[in-house]
Amino acid sequence: MAVRAAVLPAVGAPLEITGIELPEPGPGRVRVRLAAAGVCHSDLSLSDGTMRLPVPAVLGHEGAGTVVAVGEGVTHVTPGDGVVLNWAPSCGTCPACARGEVWLCADALAGAAEVHARRADDGTDLYPGLNVAAFAEETVVPASCVLPAPDGVPLTDAALLGCAVLTGYGAVHHSARVRPGETVAVFGVGGVGLAALQSARIAGASTIVAVDVSPEKEELARSAGATEYLVASDTTARRIRALTGKEGVDVAVECVGRAATIRTAWESTRRGGRTTVVGIGGKDQQVTFNALEIFHWGRTLSGCVYGNSDPARDLPVLAEHIRTGRLDLGALVTEHIALDGIPAAFDTMLAGKGGRALVVF
Repeated sequence: MAVRAAVLPAVGAPLEITGIELPEPGPGRVRVRLAAAGVCHSDLSLSDGTMRLPVPAVLGHEGAGTVVAVGEGVTHVTPGDGVVLNWAPSCGTCPACARGEVWLCADALAGAAEVHARRADDGTDLYPGLNVAAFAEETVVPASCVLPAPDGVPLTDAALLGCAVLTGYGAVHHSARVRPGETVAVFGVGGVGLAALQSARIAGASTIVAVDVSPEKEELARSAGATEYLVASDTTARRIRALTGKEGVDVAVECVGRAATIRTAWESTRRGGRTTVVGIGGKDQQVTFNALEIFHWGRTLSGCVYGNSDPARDLPVLAEHIRTGRLDLGALVTEHIALDGIPAAFDTMLAGKGGRALVVF
């Protein structure tokens, strides 16, 4: 039986809502009916070619749903269980996994090169985007791509745990390792940025500065934990230093992936501070530093993949923050749309007019 999905037919092409034929779950695989899927900027990076993976593809890598069926050998979930999709499963054996750096697993995206389904109208092979193909009514994924959904968290909210929240939380707690009393600046108030703002508040940061190009996001940013809000300009770094005793923040978290924003985040960080880059930029985004400033400022500049998170370890922690009210997933969702509105949601994201979109079936 065909299910509906949003298919990217080619790089740069608009998404198409069409029927796809999914295989039955074979050994070690799980079929999931989606409750919700988040529209993440990484899906945009796939659609415009910034990230290169096989197409045509069913995009969507941030989702949650209910197990419909399991293949032979799957024991950690059963039909009827709520699950969160994990788009970057770790193999457990590569050098990165052996070091405990599961977010750098060499084989995490191996599934993206395997045929996932076929178009119902013409039989064209379809690939699973970032492994899990969440822009669909149902999906079939390896068992390693599903984690039990946390108790007490609605599946329509739990979808955001699969990428935005893990990434923003991990950027603050695992990569930057924000300590109580430190000052933090978050660049980009999208889903990841909002998660980072809440995580900085949870970590006990004193001053939390949110920076975005849109003045309309101030109220949302402050509700997530920002104590200050700046509309991005060519004086952003100077204004952040003015807010922090002319020093700069202890930690800057860049969630945009643009060279200019990375440079500004670096300049906004105090001497000896930490700048963490979460945003995915293209190869054309060149960031330059001179040798003297690297020595003089003594700052640490680091990349951050998936928040340097281990989903199996971090999901229970996030669930506890949600249950106690410290983390509000509702603040990450600015629009709810039906399946047929996915292209409209993508257009909204492309135009930069909205925040997170949560697709609800």
